Amino acid sequence: PGQSGTQISDPLPWHHKIVDEMCLIRSMHTEAINHDPAITFFQTGHQQPGRPSLGAWASYGLGSASKDLPAFVVLHSKCTDPQAQPLYARLWGSGFLPSNHQGVKFRSGTNPVLYLNDPTGDTPQGRRQLLDSLAELNTLRREDTGNPEIDTRIAAYEMAHRMQMSVPALTDLSKEPTSTFKLYGEDARIPGTHAANCLLARRLAERDVRFIQLYHRGWDHHSNIPTRHPKITKETDQGSAALVLDLKERGLLDDTLIIWGGEFGRTVYRQGGNAKAYGRDHHPRCFSLWLAGGGIKGGITHGETDDWCYNIAQDPVHVHDLNATILHLLGINHEKLTYRYQGRDYRLTDVHGKV
Repeated sequence: PGQSGTQISDPLPWHHKIVDEMCLIRSMHTEAINHDPAITFFQTGHQQPGRPSLGAWASYGLGSASKDLPAFVVLHSKCTDPQAQPLYARLWGSGFLPSNHQGVKFRSGTNPVLYLNDPTGDTPQGRRQLLDSLAELNTLRREDTGNPEIDTRIAAYEMAHRMQMSVPALTDLSKEPTSTFKLYGEDARIPGTHAANCLLARRLAERDVRFIQLYHRGWDHHSNIPTRHPKITKETDQGSAALVLDLKERGLLDDTLIIWGGEFGRTVYRQGGNAKAYGRDHHPRCFSLWLAGGGIKGGITHGETDDWCYNIAQDPVHVHDLNATILHLLGINHEKLTYRYQGRDYRLTDVHGKV
């Protein structure tokens, strides 16, 4: 489809509409072969837990551009696959960076952020007085201990107070025109769907939130691909493409980088002997991922695999290379974005990475 003629799977018809906006990387590779180490590696640059996530590094390097919302927001789709892999909050954690850089998870429903609402019977004046008193006590404690995390705590209380107004306005879709739901699909009216989260991501981007991460689980198809795969691609196809089209229409795509992919690939050969219920196993040696906007050249493919789609034949892109490139597109030199912890300098790409 498109002017570029890039091949896109048939179960992703809406992606056909954005193919000229995307750079399709066909030569991603990673060392990790199981889900938890692999997604931890993608998010933090290390297979073992404990390092800061990519969003936390972006927040640390760029700071916040929004006064009323966090710099880093996380959105989960409702999972419809009972065999889906779990997600852990450390994937959007701040690790050893100050905790104000960790991601804030927004939930679906009437209470998107836990503990944001005031207790019943409290007044805005009473809440303001309480926060001022807490800030005075925390300031005294910080002067005694010199603990910088106390400043983070003070800032968190103030941010929560501002979010009491900004979050309800953000999640209220009642003023979105009919054309929005024609673009994103009627599922965008249902909180917690991927389409609704894509629409929410656009609204977050409009409000200068630096880093927005969407998770959609349920791709681990070791069996029954003919029935399971079309279902999950349908859940994610229209919303993902609509986000790119919507950002472009609003003039926001040029400075908004979209990254779409998983933690590793799948084997080209089938898993299981049943021709109608086969699956595919994990395959870290080569897989695809696409990027759009934010300085990416659209309508191109990068890298090639061999004839059996087992190994990379040209232009390999490692996870560290991808993260180095993402930071570069955000205006950051990945070798200079460091944080000293326990006697050494750490960075997202460790001692690796090539833009």
